[in-house]
Amino acid sequence: MKELRISEILEAPLARVFSAWCDIDNLRQWFAPGDMTVPEATADLRPGGRYRIVMQEKDGKRHVVGGEYREIVPNERLRFSWQWEGKPDVTEVNVVFRALDQQRTELTLIHTGFATPEARDSHGKGWAGCLANLRRHVAAG
Repeated sequence: MKELRISEILEAPLARVFSAWCDIDNLRQWFAPGDMTVPEATADLRPGGRYRIVMQEKDGKRHVVGGEYREIVPNERLRFSWQWEGKPDVTEVNVVFRALDQQRTELTLIHTGFATPEARDSHGKGWAGCLANLRRHVAAG
């Protein structure tokens, strides 16, 4: 199976969670796993628009990912390509948002197109770290 699927329930309203994925200032606060930072991020949030995110480790090592937005349905769905800079593989990320009530949102992330199960598992660890940072970010308001 070369698909990664993660579901999370976040203690935040739907609009705040969706904005965390769409607003560049929000993205810089959480879009890297663990204690990595995001020193650079750009996003042209429209179908066909491109994004680029630089994740930086404490020792300065950088990991750069980018791609193209393929579908944007406000407060419902984001779908975008995913490609590490300098690497040939292009995968796809689909993020689905659903309000459970006024203060809780279910987020389902489906990342597909991995060449190997190892690549899928490595991305699973990275996404788990990113989503933990997202959880803290949106709960803080």
